[in-house]
Amino acid sequence: MIDFEGASNFILEKLKSELRPELQYHDIGHTLDVLESAVRLAGLENENGYNLLLLKTAALYHDSGMLIRYTDHEEASTLLTRQYLPEFGFSDQDIDVINKMILSTKLPQSASTNLEKILCDADLDYLGRDDFYMIAHRLQFEWKQMNVHTTTLSEWYRLQLDFLTHHSYYTHSAITLRQEKKNVHLAEISELIQV
Repeated sequence: MIDFEGASNFILEKLKSELRPELQYHDIGHTLDVLESAVRLAGLENENGYNLLLLKTAALYHDSGMLIRYTDHEEASTLLTRQYLPEFGFSDQDIDVINKMILSTKLPQSASTNLEKILCDADLDYLGRDDFYMIAHRLQFEWKQMNVHTTTLSEWYRLQLDFLTHHSYYTHSAITLRQEKKNVHLAEISELIQV
């Protein structure tokens, strides 16, 4: 029998105590935000029961690879699911489904199943929310701290413009909830770049 609560508490405690403080975007708050967004979208997309349990587990573990490395952390996350989830009653088949969801979130996202589409949309839910700028600047700060990409504000907005232009939500529910506000952000950033 699957012990979801145990698997959840275990990874949240690890993230809380072991993630590097430089991770201002990929922190425990992001994990909890993706979990909440995934649950909301799953309800709208009529995913429940066993599928919902697997989706929630994928949301909780999707960035756990940050405990190991920054680059290609999704692959590292799948190593951790294989290491830890059997202890909580997850089968190899369960973990395969969870890992496919996790790997689908790697940019550029590539989702095929409905569960993968929901997790991808949940991972980038903030693009169409009021807290977009706050969260985006946390990522900019994180990149600087991790020596990934140091940019001027103008360059950062150009990167954001390119990302928003090429990003598409997968599920009808995410499009309905977030596309309009995402378009507003796209227009605002286009205007900022002209200033």
